Amino acid sequence: MLQHQSSSATKSAPSSIGLEVVRRRGADGRIPVRTLDRGASSSAAAAEPTGYPGGPYDTSLLVKYEHHVARHIWFGEERGPKKELKVAGHGLKLNSRVPLALPPQMESWVSRSGLASLQRTSLNKIDTNLVSAFVERWHLETSSFHMPFGEMSITLDDVACLLHLPIRGIFWSPQDVTEELAVELAVDYLGVSQSQAQSHVRSCRGSYYKLEWLYDIFVHHRAASSWAYATRAYLLMLVGSTIFADKTFTLVEARYLLLFRDLDGCSGYSWGAAALVTLYRYLGDASMYSCKQLGGYPTLLQLTPTDVIWRPFEDHRAWRVFDEICLYRGCLKWGETVVPYLPDRCLRQFGYRQYVPSPPLDCMMATDIDVDWISYHQSVVDVIGSSSVATTPSEVVDGYLEWYYRVSHPRLVPPHRDAPREVPVPVYDAGPSDPDWARVSTLIRRYLRQVNAEEEDPQFSDLFEALHISRSH
Repeated sequence: MLQHQSSSATKSAPSSIGLEVVRRRGADGRIPVRTLDRGASSSAAAAEPTGYPGGPYDTSLLVKYEHHVARHIWFGEERGPKKELKVAGHGLKLNSRVPLALPPQMESWVSRSGLASLQRTSLNKIDTNLVSAFVERWHLETSSFHMPFGEMSITLDDVACLLHLPIRGIFWSPQDVTEELAVELAVDYLGVSQSQAQSHVRSCRGSYYKLEWLYDIFVHHRAASSWAYATRAYLLMLVGSTIFADKTFTLVEARYLLLFRDLDGCSGYSWGAAALVTLYRYLGDASMYSCKQLGGYPTLLQLTPTDVIWRPFEDHRAWRVFDEICLYRGCLKWGETVVPYLPDRCLRQFGYRQYVPSPPLDCMMATDIDVDWISYHQSVVDVIGSSSVATTPSEVVDGYLEWYYRVSHPRLVPPHRDAPREVPVPVYDAGPSDPDWARVSTLIRRYLRQVNAEEEDPQFSDLFEALHISRSH
């Protein structure tokens, strides 16, 4: 109840008029900031909540939250009947297309390109529920996942350790590729006829090539010992099925063929940054409520630990030494796509105590991205200079979590929807059991072969024990 003095009160005895204030939530679920009448107390408005239910209450950070899928999930609105995203995964097809060994003439080029590891990093099956859960917490303003305990992200170090891609190198600035140029590129660098290239590009309805078509070209030129043509088709198919996978699930942009014009020079690119920029872009798109598909390389999402392990690669350092450029704070670009890369928002992943980070970068205003990338040292000093080595893996400075809960949306659903329910457990009479042990054994062995499991690996110990039991019957 607010009270204020009427304009006639100065001429007569003071009187108060009670005004009942009703805070109406907007159509977007947001509580609007109330404009005060003249003479009203500003402290009264400050005491009233603003922003969105469940956060963010301070909307200066997540400025696109109005369109974010998390806002809809809070009110019980899913993307659609299937709820999860449609995710591009080429693992099974790629495994059938990647030979056990390339001809030596091709192997040399593929190894020097820095992309050879992509031949064996794809997963056969993508867990769309897991990927969708990550996407629901991604915010493009900060290039990070907003978890209940703070921010995490996919970093350059993650790309280096998981995919073994080079992260140092130059960014790529492509030229525009029209359908006519896509035809010329296919003729000049893939060794196909003019009519074949025209027919194919026309069928793609744009400056694209089909992944299956590239595989056929690779097979044809490999048989004909046309090694340069075969290698270009193979590499373009490889990146189009992995780090540059788009939401069509079948095509790759023709302009990427320009990357492989010089097979001896394509090793100079920062392929790790390319993978990260592409994935960040698609994550940003997919975090919006209206989007139903995710492009990019989902292997990077599915291999991210589902438990909170801040530094999962410390046992891997004998093979992949940490590179300080992973602490570069600035913009990354690939083609015309520019994204902020902000390790100061996830310092615990690098072994440092987390502080309240600086506001995100506005990459639209960045003009010297290539120069900043080359002279990364100063940004690294700025990032870690304000912190210290963490004494515990999840250490944060005082006030960080209070700030984070004010500017973020750490919970996806209201608490009452998370409350545990008592579910009656049915009890069945134990009856005779006579499973088909031979069938059980066959299924277990088939799965273990698919994942290349070894009996010494502790994560498969239960399955191997079950296999031995099934064989004993």
